[in-house]
Amino acid sequence: MMHAIRIKDVPKEDRPRERLLKLGANHLSNQELLAILLGSGTRTESVISLANRVLMHFEGLNLLKDATIEELTAIKGIGRAKGVLILSALELGKRMSQYKTTDRYVVRSPKDGADFVMEEMRHLNQEHFVALFLNTKNQIIHQQTIFIGSLNASIVHPREVFREAVKRSAASIIVAHNHPSGDPLNIVS
Repeated sequence: MMHAIRIKDVPKEDRPRERLLKLGANHLSNQELLAILLGSGTRTESVISLANRVLMHFEGLNLLKDATIEELTAIKGIGRAKGVLILSALELGKRMSQYKTTDRYVVRSPKDGADFVMEEMRHLNQEHFVALFLNTKNQIIHQQTIFIGSLNASIVHPREVFREAVKRSAASIIVAHNHPSGDPLNIVS
């Protein structure tokens, strides 16, 4: 019977935790970062191999970000505890990428408006039509999803946008929508 290479058998300087401490997290592969989260493999498989299998199962991070506990625990070697740990890390990453400071964000260019909504909208599976409402100093005072459409269509009536603008006493409006098909985000102001 063949035994898995245990992390203890890997030279200390090549172990993911030690590499993270020495080089920083940004120098580790997705496989190594996931291996650190998992903590251990199985009797027959190293944690590095298990992490690699999880990534291969989801074809990388893009599909892993939407994984469910059922999908994770269906993978041999991933129980509920490891599945919950992965889901928690994914959610924390999503929240951090969407975090905005309490200071009002100032829009000085179309790129500023796009940057404000891009991270939140880039991975949505349906078309979303979002409006940003700005005050006289071009600070965002409110963001609202006006309409959620299908995979490739979003029909919005101007009154929906202007109703919210009047309610918020907005001086200007920026509208944006995503393209779930993968085309770049378009901004119209």
